Amino acid sequence: MPKKGNPAAAEGEEVPSKQRKTDPNGVPPPLSFTSPTSLFESLIAPLGLQEFFQEYWEKKPLHLQRSDPGLATYYRSLFQLSDLKALCAQGIEYDRDVILCRCVNGKKKVISKQGRVNHSHLKKDFDQKKVTIQFHQPQRFQDELWQIQEKLECFFGALVGSNVYITPQGSQGLPPHYDDVEVFVLQLEGEKHWRLYQPTVPLAREYSLEPEERIGSPTHDITLKAGDLLYFPRGTIHQADTPVGVDHSTHLTISTYQKTSWGDFLLDVFPSFLFDSMKSDITMRAGLPRKLLTFASPPPGTTKQLCSFMRDLADKMEQGQLEPRSAGMKRDFVSSRLPPFLQDDSAATPAGKMPALGDLVCMRFTDHILVTVEPSEDRTDEAVELVVFLLHSLSNSRETHMMGNEGEEEEEEKQGSQGLRFALSHLPALKQLLSGERHLVADLQLEQDADKLNLALSLWSEGLLTVC
Repeated sequence: MPKKGNPAAAEGEEVPSKQRKTDPNGVPPPLSFTSPTSLFESLIAPLGLQEFFQEYWEKKPLHLQRSDPGLATYYRSLFQLSDLKALCAQGIEYDRDVILCRCVNGKKKVISKQGRVNHSHLKKDFDQKKVTIQFHQPQRFQDELWQIQEKLECFFGALVGSNVYITPQGSQGLPPHYDDVEVFVLQLEGEKHWRLYQPTVPLAREYSLEPEERIGSPTHDITLKAGDLLYFPRGTIHQADTPVGVDHSTHLTISTYQKTSWGDFLLDVFPSFLFDSMKSDITMRAGLPRKLLTFASPPPGTTKQLCSFMRDLADKMEQGQLEPRSAGMKRDFVSSRLPPFLQDDSAATPAGKMPALGDLVCMRFTDHILVTVEPSEDRTDEAVELVVFLLHSLSNSRETHMMGNEGEEEEEEKQGSQGLRFALSHLPALKQLLSGERHLVADLQLEQDADKLNLALSLWSEGLLTVC
């Protein structure tokens, strides 16, 4: 099994980091790990950040032809066919870690297998049955991919998954389809021939197959070579094959922005809007017309009344009387994302001396901390109150990253403990600390010195704050 994930520090904090790969001449990797932004900029180089988001993001595909031997060598070091032998020795399993598939007559044919993967049997299926090896979430095993995806999750503020596809020559693994994620394809070994088509569902919210007779002619016909990058938005119909004469192709797909749309955000924030409005607006607490729920269709006036409520909500938000508070999306992200990338577990423990009122303090791991304001879940006879939760991903499991429902209940129970709860009065002080600046404990925006010190000690005990 892969090693347990380790937490990382905020940008600029001096902490022991893992050694990154270098080539035999000691040349550093072509990707910059200085910050999340520098990592993404180096990933799409030579294209600039502003041009990418203005011209391509969610709009159209991008093909970057590199012709850079150094970059091709680095890409190959991320994952290659020969890595499978060592991974099989670690006990990887079919279905969970590896799926074998082929595109036959425009349909996906999965070679059903169960249990541990035997390398010699895997190689035989690859060579003789011409199957594509789909390896799930390789960042669980490869440190460099862990580091890349952890930085990308910080950059996008969204989950980032990956799969490796290894396809023999003259073969195709998947039929034409579209995905519900933004896709970055890194060609690691060999060549892959891609055909992209006009979306039938732009910015799709779900995966779907598309029959050949329905998709028309390709808008892009591209052959990726080692070191090349291909990006396309969610909903883009695509299919890919390894050309005859190419021994095999290995490519990595890095994907993000699944269920990260404005619509998803509205679904998340609307409950808090309504909760706040019902507390202050008596018209929203008025009872429904009698027997409204028994009607097959809403009676006259219902739609008009609902539109009035919606307009009022929009007006209050525009005037600053209501604040959109995301809770569900934030919790899902922080509990499911990769842990920070560091050398050892010591960075998660309290750092340095215990803070005192006269100490200058600063936060650690700010890229891995989220704050939510939510109704208290305490069951009392008193009115529901709002509380602040500070959530973090320091103790998340690298082994289960992006692995779906496997052990979901156990994970949710474990992840639920990864954070701290404070009274709503602590929110200004938390925002103060999370600004990235250094502050005296005595200057925190709380009335009582005891509350200031208790806040600092709580964060320090969790490994989130240090005396500067």
